[in-house]
Amino acid sequence: MTELSLTAADFERVSVKRRVQTIARPSLSYWRDAWVRLTANRRAIASLYIVIALLLFTVAGPWVWAVDPTAQDLDQLSTPPGADRRAQIVEPYAPWNGVATTINESPTDIVGATAEIWLAQPASTQAVRLVWAPVLGASGYRVYRNVYDPAPDGAVGLPLAEIYDPRQVSYEDLLDLTPTRYWYSVIATDRNGREAEEYTTLAVDAIRVITAAEAQTRGLVDLETPLSLGDEVRVSFHPLGTDYLGRDMLARLMYGARVSLFIGIIAPFFFVLTGILYGSAAGFIGGRVDQILMRFADFVVALPFLLFMILFKIAFGIGPGESGVVPMLVALVVLSWPATARLVRGQILQIREEAYIGASQLLGAKTHYLILRHMIPNTVGVVLVTLTFAVPTVIFVEAFLSFIGMGVAPPTPSWGSMCNEGIQTMLNHPHELILPAALISLTVLAFNLLGDGLRDALDARMRSRE
Repeated sequence: MTELSLTAADFERVSVKRRVQTIARPSLSYWRDAWVRLTANRRAIASLYIVIALLLFTVAGPWVWAVDPTAQDLDQLSTPPGADRRAQIVEPYAPWNGVATTINESPTDIVGATAEIWLAQPASTQAVRLVWAPVLGASGYRVYRNVYDPAPDGAVGLPLAEIYDPRQVSYEDLLDLTPTRYWYSVIATDRNGREAEEYTTLAVDAIRVITAAEAQTRGLVDLETPLSLGDEVRVSFHPLGTDYLGRDMLARLMYGARVSLFIGIIAPFFFVLTGILYGSAAGFIGGRVDQILMRFADFVVALPFLLFMILFKIAFGIGPGESGVVPMLVALVVLSWPATARLVRGQILQIREEAYIGASQLLGAKTHYLILRHMIPNTVGVVLVTLTFAVPTVIFVEAFLSFIGMGVAPPTPSWGSMCNEGIQTMLNHPHELILPAALISLTVLAFNLLGDGLRDALDARMRSRE
């Protein structure tokens, strides 16, 4: 038998391609992985930034914009954002005796239109002084003011004065004047008090004025600064305008955010915590106890919130027009926990069947240890999402209750009460309603989008699909 002597040269090198398994993604903890998923959601991250900005607006805003939200600027009532702040220096107000004629014409049943209306002096926020030509046969005059031109529909506006002496052909308007355009109408009346069919209207542009002493007292200029008649100064700056009482809108929105967000965060924290403990106990114990506890939760769900809100206000001795923040918090905590309890109970029923729970029981773990150490931590993700969705719901409830006068009462600002005040001047000064309503909408939208992003990031089933 022949022996073969083989060397390395007698063999050919063969390359083998192998499929090697590699880790497609790094090993991350549950919370680290959730954060990666959350940051990949642009809407959720944008909402998170908005929530942070709202918290800074609420906490740090009053330090930056240190304006008293109850202080009134009577020279700027219902001023919109970006309004002209110039004021002209004038002499202090002096009484005006008006203008009278020596007409001897007896009143008749038919009178004509006022021939002409003019100003006795330039119109200002201090006074508007009107003079008109006498009307033959008139027994008196009625003076009206409108902020719109009455020509299209004949709406002459607010009645200012009823003049019974036909010789009195002047009127001085001192009522709530602001730097805007007014339309004044003077209508003659006959001896029976009926108005003439025709009337004359005068458009007047009132300018903002202030006295030198008042400008120095209010700190608009230095005490040493000499002021002359006709000089211009600038009144106080209000970035977002003022409300119908001359209060700074930005300051009121900041302090109103404190009330709205305080209620919107504190109330969900307590009723979610109550729901966690209640649902955990019901889910872990199970059996008849679970059925009794959950039927009681169903009973609480059926209770009318508004009725209990009224009962709590009576129980706390809070009368009409008083702030009902405490009854609102109590009603929210007492009646809002069943939804969280049901959710947590369902999670506990699922978790208690896991193998590690059975192993812990075999090792002698007590009930409270199992609940606090294993079950509740495994429901944190669901609870966090629930809390995030509960915050905008409570903010909206607070705004609604304050809007109908059952929540935060004036002068304490809240976004809901500000909307209630702004709706009364919505047509003429829409910024008083739009600004707080926009903040409510933005806050609710931001928390909802953030909760939606957290739900996707914390859902373990989303990871299993990848």
